[in-house]
Amino acid sequence: KFTVNKMPILLTRIANSCRIYPVKEEAEKKVESNLKLSDGKSIFNTQLASSDVEFLQALHIQVQQYGKMMAYYRSALMELETKFNVMNEEFKLLHDREPIVSMSSRVKHPASIKQKLDRLGLPVSIENMEHALHDIAGLRIVCSFLDDVYMLEKAFLSQDDVILINRKDYIDCPKKNGYRSLHLIVQIPIFLVCEKKLMTAEIQLRTIAMDCWATLEHQIQYKKDTATQQELEELRHCAEIGAEMDQRMQTIWKRQQGQIAISYQEENTHAHER
Repeated sequence: KFTVNKMPILLTRIANSCRIYPVKEEAEKKVESNLKLSDGKSIFNTQLASSDVEFLQALHIQVQQYGKMMAYYRSALMELETKFNVMNEEFKLLHDREPIVSMSSRVKHPASIKQKLDRLGLPVSIENMEHALHDIAGLRIVCSFLDDVYMLEKAFLSQDDVILINRKDYIDCPKKNGYRSLHLIVQIPIFLVCEKKLMTAEIQLRTIAMDCWATLEHQIQYKKDTATQQELEELRHCAEIGAEMDQRMQTIWKRQQGQIAISYQEENTHAHER
């Protein structure tokens, strides 16, 4: 396991970011000779999948740059997670609750990057990865209530080092299968040893109900495109049930908050009169 006290922090991040999955020992050896850390260890801590090897071979002499780029994307996710953790902590102090239920992040696997570039008709290169693909780094944030989604979006985009590239509100305008989520493509700076670099990432904000639907829909037909019209209708109906639940739960919560506020005001009034 790589640790900070064993190597410079930048190499540590490269080692942690390039975890690519099994197979093909001979192909691993082919790329591994160009990917040695200062202590002689490979930036890969597992064998390579054949599809991942194909991607890396397509990069030719850019393999080392690929390792650095993946480290930069991982660093961008660390920056984003920190920003949202700080907002969550402040909200907890101010309102005695946390709007963020969970956060998860991922960097796209090499095979997925290659497939997407192939669909766009672009050759595999570091330049095309950086400029044509905006979702190599992805952060998913699950919130308690619908209002939390837009509150966090507003607070996040108000930060002066965040640049909004694109916004798609699938909550207001769901996809045809019922998918709901708020997608933000943003650029944020990461601060390296000798430079500042702008990195692009995708952020998805959704409620617990939206995340439940999306998780199950993913299991049913992710990248299959085989759903019948009846199945699409059923999926859409399930999504509408989730959306109705979001609205009802938020209404109940707001009603309770109103009652708590009224009770608090009355208690203060009575205490003042005494």
